[in-house]
Amino acid sequence: MRNFLLFAVFALLAGCSSSQTWGWYVINPTTDAGWTNVKFLISGMGATILISLIAAALSIVIGLLVALPGLSEKHGWRLVNRVYVEFIRAIPLLPMLFWVFYGLPIVFKSVALNIPIDPFWGAIITLAISDSAFTAEIYRAGIQSIARGQREAAQTVGLNYVQTMRYVILPQAIRRILPPLANQFIYIVKMSAFASVIGMQELTRRANELVVTEYRPLEIYTLLIFEYLILVLIISAGVRWLERRMGADERG
Repeated sequence: MRNFLLFAVFALLAGCSSSQTWGWYVINPTTDAGWTNVKFLISGMGATILISLIAAALSIVIGLLVALPGLSEKHGWRLVNRVYVEFIRAIPLLPMLFWVFYGLPIVFKSVALNIPIDPFWGAIITLAISDSAFTAEIYRAGIQSIARGQREAAQTVGLNYVQTMRYVILPQAIRRILPPLANQFIYIVKMSAFASVIGMQELTRRANELVVTEYRPLEIYTLLIFEYLILVLIISAGVRWLERRMGADERG
């Protein structure tokens, strides 16, 4: 096995040095053509980041609104939470994207609403809805992790349910749910690649278009992977900094 791995490494290195097998020149920034291709690929990063940020913000809001009924003592409200979460989590992202982009405008027209959905908002709506079910569960787990005595103490000083959540429970829960929420944001960034199938000019779409013209999928998709890797590493570093500032990282 070790000899096989060594052979594979040598074969890879030999291939990298052979212009007949590898075509790294298509993304070589030291040449005019290569730099043009690199800029074309990187230009999709702005759309990826913007889609992810808006979708994440909407998901956080929707997730909280879905999580609160799940914390109710009334069975009916808890049922609403469970139905939404289980239904949304059961739908794969790609079919949901197609339904939102192609089907939702038809639904709007059936109720006399002419609301077109372009690829940008189609991707945002899909990502926000899909992620909101997972975000709702993160909220629910974080809120339920706060000791019941905190709620009882808030009620003792005269705070109602909304005030208790706003001033007592949520500030403590946010510190605990920040790391899993960050993981969900990374998930949104990666899943935004599906927006390419409906024509959104983000990172993956740009890579697909360049592959069609250059016929070098290995080299172009390799650069695409590194683009996503850089995005995820930057997000992870930002989250760790935010955790330290908010005191979410107990080791700090």
